[in-house]
Amino acid sequence: MADLSFPDQQDGNVSRSISDTPPNHYIIKIQSFSQLAKNNIERYTSSDFEAGGYKWKLVLHPNGNKNKDISDHISLYLLLAQVNSLGPACEVRAVFRLFLLDQNSDTYLTLKDTTENGRRFHKMKLECGFDKFLPLAAFKDPANGYLVNDTCVFGAEVYVCREKITGKGESLSMVKDPISYKNTWRIDSFSSLTDECVDSKPFIAADRKWKIQLYPRGKGNGVDNYISLYLTLAEPQDLRPTSKIYAEFTVRILDQVNRNHYFGTGLVVKDICIVEAEVKVHGVANDL
Repeated sequence: MADLSFPDQQDGNVSRSISDTPPNHYIIKIQSFSQLAKNNIERYTSSDFEAGGYKWKLVLHPNGNKNKDISDHISLYLLLAQVNSLGPACEVRAVFRLFLLDQNSDTYLTLKDTTENGRRFHKMKLECGFDKFLPLAAFKDPANGYLVNDTCVFGAEVYVCREKITGKGESLSMVKDPISYKNTWRIDSFSSLTDECVDSKPFIAADRKWKIQLYPRGKGNGVDNYISLYLTLAEPQDLRPTSKIYAEFTVRILDQVNRNHYFGTGLVVKDICIVEAEVKVHGVANDL
């Protein structure tokens, strides 16, 4: 029987055992394992596999999860892959075991999270597993059989024990140091405009398409007395119904003579009107 005690291992809710049965749901064989480190591959994510009606992935950090300051260990995790199909309050509880093949004895080292009722996977936490799955020294020790001829085999079993699907939610992403975008629109033969509304060509600002709308005879409270200007999304149908964009903007008619962009006699020169829009997106809210 192999020694299951390794130095510097997290115990807590982790159970270690030896199994002579392969994992039921997924196996990944890695050849030339040492090339991962040589090519600076700090995280390897497997293809999807299905278990309990959901799709999962194995995530391997061959030299430890640097995001958690883990070194000198193999870090191994289970990842719930169906992000887009999860609602904001969709919760999947799963009991899982992660495997490593001992090629000397044809048995598997298994680590199981023994948290009561399984571990919770949801949109805010898609990944669970073991920061210190195995010390690298033990992994590379030929006597243990985990790495033979630079080849190793990992695996996973996943059993979904409970699901919870309720509620709604949203995520707001604010932009640090937003960029200001400027667009200039030249309108020729301004006095000949007959349409109620005239649209500029779409322009890009913060990865969205926008356009300026001009109402020559006004709109709403400005009808017959003012020119009305609006900034709109050029493709609003591409937004989800509950999405919101928080933007700071300015629309103005340029004074072509005095550069006073509100009052002045140079707003229409030789029947040409020049309209300008400045847009700065501060945040975007989407469904979770």
